[in-house]
Amino acid sequence: MDALALLLAATFNAGTVLAIAALGLLINERAGIVNLGAEGMMLVAAIAGFATAVHTGNDWLAFGAGALAGALLAAAFGVLVIWLNTNQYATGLALSLFGTGFSAFAGIKYTQEKLSERPHFEIPGLADIPFFGPAMFKQHPMVYFAVLLTVAIAWFLYRSRAGLVLRAIGESPESAHALGYPVRRIRLAAVMVGGALCGVAGAYISVIYTPLWVEGMIAGKGWIALALTTFATWRPARVLLGAYLFGGVTMLQFHLQGEGVQIASQFLTMLPYVATIVVLVLISRNANFIKVNMPASIGKPFFPGS
Repeated sequence: MDALALLLAATFNAGTVLAIAALGLLINERAGIVNLGAEGMMLVAAIAGFATAVHTGNDWLAFGAGALAGALLAAAFGVLVIWLNTNQYATGLALSLFGTGFSAFAGIKYTQEKLSERPHFEIPGLADIPFFGPAMFKQHPMVYFAVLLTVAIAWFLYRSRAGLVLRAIGESPESAHALGYPVRRIRLAAVMVGGALCGVAGAYISVIYTPLWVEGMIAGKGWIALALTTFATWRPARVLLGAYLFGGVTMLQFHLQGEGVQIASQFLTMLPYVATIVVLVLISRNANFIKVNMPASIGKPFFPGS
């Protein structure tokens, strides 16, 4: 039972990264914008957050630095695709490549740096409950933030006027423009919020999850977060569940290795990516299900007055 509780705790920890990043990308896509630069934004945010933590010793400032880095990169992406109408997919890939190279260059002098001992968190009283205490109530506050963020975004999208406007822009930007809504500015705001959340996820990896800086340390999590939005059919609650599913698959490889299960390490390492592909293939079998839930204007440029 102790081993299972530890596996569950690790699942929540690993899933938090994917959940926060995927929720940011979901906001982008609900506004009709696809940002394939998540991996690059998370890498730049990871080095920004780690450097801030090294120099200030404050984890929350590190998260702020990561959010700012992600938002700035997302803003540059937004200007290119929203105002200059560059191809969203090509621009996103360029952003991912830029982030990978820039983070490697900026992080050279931080590869040998180490952070001070990480603080230990627990919820008094609840942390002492057998099994559930170690599994659920001894987590970093960002784990609970991911859950609250999911609830907040779900309420925003489906219970607020601003969320209705955002979804309308994702469905029919021409109609929203005709009603007087500033489509481009709202899309840019959505892109920057999504970038900030990807930045928080990146900073969490380098400051809390590892905590250290290694070149390319995001290791495909940005791409998995992108896949999660489709897996969840653009629903916040499903994003959270999917994040925990993929987080569990990721942690399972380490659990099996620790238990001495004789499986090739290469096979265990590829499990999260295989799971991602399998889930996407299964979902894509029903094209109508995807079309019903997918924002109609996703990935398409908007030309005011067209």
